[in-house]
Amino acid sequence: MVFPAETEYRVKMRALSVCQDHFRKVVDISRKTAQLVDSFAKEDIESAKQLYDEILSLGDDIDSAKRVVAQELTEIGAILINRDDFLRFTDITSEIADFCKGIAFRLIEMMERKWEIPPEIRGNLVSLAGAVFESILKLRETVFTLNYSVSKVLEKAKDVETAERSVDDLYRELEIKILCSDIGLPTLLLLRDVIQLFEDIADKAEDASEASRILAFAM
Repeated sequence: MVFPAETEYRVKMRALSVCQDHFRKVVDISRKTAQLVDSFAKEDIESAKQLYDEILSLGDDIDSAKRVVAQELTEIGAILINRDDFLRFTDITSEIADFCKGIAFRLIEMMERKWEIPPEIRGNLVSLAGAVFESILKLRETVFTLNYSVSKVLEKAKDVETAERSVDDLYRELEIKILCSDIGLPTLLLLRDVIQLFEDIADKAEDASEASRILAFAM
């Protein structure tokens, strides 16, 4: 069956809309995670616990939004030839949310146990979290440029790559500081987990920007 061009376009925009709704929630959970790191650095346990609850709630919302995307793409069916590209983008960005929940859990555990962490490392962790969130914001610009033109998407995607390289530099520097610090082994292991998860988020942001490029050519 042949579908009119305008019908195909409407279907693509419908698929893009549900993907963007899902991604808005991913941006929200990334923001909450950066805020939780600020509370961690300030040793503000009450604020941290509230943010942790919000992160868990957003995680559930993101899982629901992911199911909505899958259902929408199933209903669209064969009209949308490249629906796997939309699913891939949603799968990648959902992983970002999973990493955020992992970070939040580890930070709360360290705070509740009152483990000693040098102020410099706390401050460096804030810087890393900020740089990672910046990569998510750059990805957001890329994703919401999909409504316009391929050239704009390609331009914005380069900004995600630049942001990811900044995260790499901060991650490597902080990893060495943690390994060279005089802190207990359990603290060291959890801190390394946290910074690795932040690095993973930035990597996924870059993967998602590549997925956005592919979507841009199909829109």
